[in-house]
Amino acid sequence: MSNIADLLDNLEEHMMKTEEALQHQFAAIRTGKASPALVENVMVEYYGTPTRLKELAGITAPEPRLLVIQPWDTSAVSAVEKALLASNIGITPMSDGRTLKLPIPELSTERRATLSKQAKSLTEEAKVALRNIRRDGNDTVKKAQKDGDLTEDEQKKMLDDIQKLTDRYIAELEKKLAAKEKELMTV
Repeated sequence: MSNIADLLDNLEEHMMKTEEALQHQFAAIRTGKASPALVENVMVEYYGTPTRLKELAGITAPEPRLLVIQPWDTSAVSAVEKALLASNIGITPMSDGRTLKLPIPELSTERRATLSKQAKSLTEEAKVALRNIRRDGNDTVKKAQKDGDLTEDEQKKMLDDIQKLTDRYIAELEKKLAAKEKELMTV
């Protein structure tokens, strides 16, 4: 019975993680403003080991349209440059041997539309994840009712609560998408 009592908290925790994951994915979508999140997860081949850029270098945005990447080990500059060129951010780094500068260009209307589509697609994936969490919760509740751990009324209330929780998180994802699209379309 205790697993039924904790079910809603458990489902909410999973939904929260889904929302946080979407937020993190949105941070990596380029909006024309410099943000360290744009490159921090780029994988760099460092002494034969794939390593996240944020673990190899300081990443700062001293100006709204400029990212500066300063590897702690200057011998890694060329590896970082190679990884940035191979990543799909679409910006060519400028190197002075010690630091890399990434000038963030203005986004074209076409590119904004593409990024907006990408944001919609990520949101849709997050919604599917929420619905899968809801389905798992509903299955657990139905099984508990079948096993006699819940009355029919308790089952109906739990299913309603799970649906309300799902609706609330889907509305949150929609809000985040609307904010991201607004940010992308603002010139």
